[in-house]
Amino acid sequence: QVRLVESGGSLVQPGGSLRLSCAASGFTLERYHIGWFRQAPGKEREGVLCFVSDSVTYYTDSVKGRFSISRDNAKNTVYLQMNSLKPEDTAVYYCATDLADDCATKYYNPLTWGSWGQGTQVTVSS
Repeated sequence: QVRLVESGGSLVQPGGSLRLSCAASGFTLERYHIGWFRQAPGKEREGVLCFVSDSVTYYTDSVKGRFSISRDNAKNTVYLQMNSLKPEDTAVYYCATDLADDCATKYYNPLTWGSWGQGTQVTVSS
């Protein structure tokens, strides 16, 4: 059974950094893609990035140069490193997988992802 658990969300000041974790079970992360999404209050869920085979596809231009991703195969966990955080980054962040080995264009749409974590809250505020 596929399970994803996010953690690491917190309140942080503008300009600060956070590292979110997405721990996977029921499948081997390094073989499949992982997506990160976020949903701000009153807004639709939006894609942040898709990661597979050490390749990153950014879905949101505003995070390029500030957000990066890495994977620990031994822990079956991916990490979203978020730097230079802005108030507009405030959202619940989710990781997801559809057990595919690519980041095709269709995965820009959150509806194409089959398995989701519960989300972790990131608040950027002074």
